[in-house]
Amino acid sequence: MKNYHHSLRSGWLALACAATLFAPAQKNKVPWLDPLVNRINVETPRSDFFAFENAKLALRGDKKVSSRYLSLEGMWKFNFVVNHQEAPEGFYAEKYDDTSWEEFPVPGIFEVNGHGDAIYKNVGYAWATQFRNNPPFVEEKNNYTGSYRKEIEVPAAWKGDKIYLHVGSATSNLTVWVNGKYVGYSEDSKVAAEFDLTGYLVPGRKNLIAMQVMRWCDGSYLEDQDMWKLTGIAREVYLYARPESHVADLRVVADLTDDYRDGRLSVGLTGVATAGVTADVLLFDRRGNAVAEQRGTTFARNGQAQVEMTLENPLKWTAETPNLYRLRVDLKKDGHLLESLTQNVGFRRIEIKNARFLVNGQPVLIKGADRHEMDPLGAYVVPVERMVQDIRIMKELNINAVRTSHYPNDPRWYDLCDRYGIYVVGEANLESHGMGYGDKTLAKVPLWEQAHIERNRNNVYVLKNHPCIVTWSLGNEGVKPKFRCIC
Repeated sequence: MKNYHHSLRSGWLALACAATLFAPAQKNKVPWLDPLVNRINVETPRSDFFAFENAKLALRGDKKVSSRYLSLEGMWKFNFVVNHQEAPEGFYAEKYDDTSWEEFPVPGIFEVNGHGDAIYKNVGYAWATQFRNNPPFVEEKNNYTGSYRKEIEVPAAWKGDKIYLHVGSATSNLTVWVNGKYVGYSEDSKVAAEFDLTGYLVPGRKNLIAMQVMRWCDGSYLEDQDMWKLTGIAREVYLYARPESHVADLRVVADLTDDYRDGRLSVGLTGVATAGVTADVLLFDRRGNAVAEQRGTTFARNGQAQVEMTLENPLKWTAETPNLYRLRVDLKKDGHLLESLTQNVGFRRIEIKNARFLVNGQPVLIKGADRHEMDPLGAYVVPVERMVQDIRIMKELNINAVRTSHYPNDPRWYDLCDRYGIYVVGEANLESHGMGYGDKTLAKVPLWEQAHIERNRNNVYVLKNHPCIVTWSLGNEGVKPKFRCIC
């Protein structure tokens, strides 16, 4: 899954300056103090689909009923320390004694589950009363650290498959071990981290997964959003299995012809181990009728496949008429179905002409609101029911747009905005106004250029297929030149 291909039409965002992504890491630094090391052994971000074992389940769209899904949510063995240097050494070892550790929920936030103090800050960092800003340095004192352990049994049927760990959100960072072995590290707390655990887990027996989360790391300098400053794991956490040959990424562009009448569907696939593999691409209307299809598409040697379709006068997507079609991709080899995945599709065209915002050629008045991911009970852990409630309230108040201030939201939020009809400004997880503006901003420091680009890449690569997203935000209160480089 580390191979990827990406293309966005309409020119909303081009991720230039790509050469900086491969700058060498600084030596003799732990990753949580190195701005050039933001992800270690993390899969390249991809669109937020789930691949099922058959087409029927794919159209149903509930991954929890798939035999290729294993939830890791629930109670974990947990150790909390106020100061990072006091975190237990070697806790990830298989024979480590965790009998004295407490049970702690995953997902769950430290500060609303009895550990640490919640801090609200608008301008300035949560450590303001403890130490001065000195990026990328953060102190170990008061740097809350949670260590997690959980034994799980991996299905024996997964033997021979690729197995991945999905952690939807971890603030401020995440380190993972499996069966005593180091797996990897991730920052950017508002985008999922996925790790390939194939060489670490043993299907058919119990396996130990260990994780550690810290309150602050160097990436915290880029997450100075005006909100409650909290710590922990939020969103979904699970394992999933894929066959050796699979779709690594899916890119969907559902545009309209220049007269706004007919639909033009472009589907780009990036495959892994695609020799002898074909893809059937089908489009269904809301009644479940196939309205367009192309079967037997082959992959090029570089793993890429492209499908172009037209649909006569489709139902259009707007916030007022959120008409959706269902795209299904079936991957096959020698006539055998390997996997099936689906994606909601909304035909629409977004333009700005004569200083007017147009949807499908019609001017639209944006009546929007900023929204943080915050729940009165779970804090950063927001249940789907609360998301639906937020959308219902917005609809009742004639709000037709939302800005995901100031970071990518849970992908399920965008699914709901697709379904119910909300225009979305998709914002990257970037804000460093606690450093100040002008020459003080991190947007002018070359050492932080890579992190600025990666965080925008993460945002777009995961969410690119959602019709609800009508524009992208590079971050909040940032200034050139790093934001200009991203463009």
